[in-house]
Order: sequence, then structure tokens, then C-alpha cells
Amino acid sequence: MTALFLDIVQQSADIVAQQNNGEFTTNNLSDWIVKNLVPLLLLTVALLLLWLGGGRGDNAGVMKRVGGVFVALAIIGIAVNPGSGAKIGSWLAGLFGG
Repeated sequence: MTALFLDIVQQSADIVAQQNNGEFTTNNLSDWIVKNLVPLLLLTVALLLLWLGGGRGDNAGVMKRVGGVFVALAIIGIAVNPGSGAKIGSWLAGLFGG
């Protein structure tokens, strides 16, 4: 059973390699994550924030959590945009240097 599974995986890998000129890339996976998974996570976080904090009148607690969400969104934005880390680094260096 395991040998059959490994044979199928090897054949699939050969087909993918032939279609991509011998290179394996994660472009399609990263595009799928950006287009589908990130918005779903944002919606989930927004609903949880409203449900957990808004219903009890704890507006200050909700705003603290929203600040953390903004930081997380900034990190996700840097992660999914190629070259953005270097641009942000040069911008920060420009703030403190000449």
C-alpha cells in the first residue's frame, strides 16, 4: 500500500516537473493563500472581536485587540508582498539617517 502511494507521488512530481520546465514553485499556493485564506481569517477575527468584546460593552478591550490585529495585518502584508521588507527597511533607515 505504501509503495503504491509513493509511486503515485513520484509520478505526480514528475508530471509537475515536466509542466514547469523542471522547477518546483509555490506561486500558485501563495496566490491561493492571499486570495482565499487571508480574507477568511480577517472575517473570522472581525467576527470574534465583535462577539467577544462588543456584546459585553468592553470597548477598550476590543480596541486593544484591534491594535494587535493591525500589527498582525502589517506583518502579513510584508510577508505576502515580495520586496516590501527591503522597502520598509530603507524607509525606516531614511527616518533616522540622512
